[in-house]
Amino acid sequence: MVEELVVAGIGAASAVVVYTMAAAKVVKQYERGVVFRLGRLRGGIRGPGFTMIIPAVDRLRKVNMQIVTMPVPAQEGITRDNVTVRVDAVVYFRVIDAANAIIEVEDYRFAVSQMAQTSLRSIIGKSDLDDLLSNREKLNQGLELMIDSPAIGWGVQIDRVEIKDVSLPEAMKRSMARQAEADRERRARVINADAELQASKKLAEAAGVMSKEPAALQLRLLQTVVAVAAEKNSTLVLPFPVELLRFLERAQQPAGQQPTQSVQGAQSARGEQGVQGESRPEELARPKEPALEPGVAPAVPAGVDPTVAGAPADAAVEEPAEGPAAEQAVGRRTAEEPPPVVPLPPAA
Repeated sequence: MVEELVVAGIGAASAVVVYTMAAAKVVKQYERGVVFRLGRLRGGIRGPGFTMIIPAVDRLRKVNMQIVTMPVPAQEGITRDNVTVRVDAVVYFRVIDAANAIIEVEDYRFAVSQMAQTSLRSIIGKSDLDDLLSNREKLNQGLELMIDSPAIGWGVQIDRVEIKDVSLPEAMKRSMARQAEADRERRARVINADAELQASKKLAEAAGVMSKEPAALQLRLLQTVVAVAAEKNSTLVLPFPVELLRFLERAQQPAGQQPTQSVQGAQSARGEQGVQGESRPEELARPKEPALEPGVAPAVPAGVDPTVAGAPADAAVEEPAEGPAAEQAVGRRTAEEPPPVVPLPPAA
């Protein structure tokens, strides 16, 4: 009798243990339990910790309440300005109502993923390329609103949506690179021109200051020479200004004294040489007469009386004698008496 009681007690204890193990459930901190009794949702949501259900009658489903990071596959579309792009994004969402997430939608993860892809394609078609590249914050907000509207009824809340990357065709990339390069070159030229304008104004002011004091220009020249000579890697050719010589010459002369005798002598010698070396235009224009050899009569031009050519107007005309004696006399007289020189009028 006692043995039977012991066996019955052990059997009952074993049944209680099995029942307890089947009925005991543990819900984690980041989960919530939804209990279905005979297929119907039972009142409350089981919180984290130890909970009991009726085995074979109740069924407990656990829902994760953590934030889920879901990547959205790259979607290819045409922007409003007719540019083909591929855009991918990422969605951050969480379950705020465990019962609706189980009852209202079959698989809330798959539903959110499909809604994100559809909304992303819609955003691509409504936006320009410049908005996709530079104004992503506004597009992220619009995409979040498009996904969050139906997800609220599923017990899911969209925390944020981020567009990760925008893939462009290679031709479009090259065009944009050329545009950016041209814009940067334009800005560089404008900045360079502005710098040149400012530098020219400063140089004009410096030139105005230096023009009042000629020595300032010489000091600036010496400063430039010192700056260039500091390198010691090149040959320096220094121009010596004439103004410095004049300044030194004026510094050596006493006040009120005339220029030095050497300068006056040089000027006088240069003037005399110029006077002696000058030739009057009348002498240059008169042709030179060839020298006559002894015993040869000068040539008389055609149509001129040989008795008159080469003799004064009041000279007596002698008839030439015949014979050798006459020829010798004529030659001697021609050699002894050269033709007179007619004086020229003085030069103006």
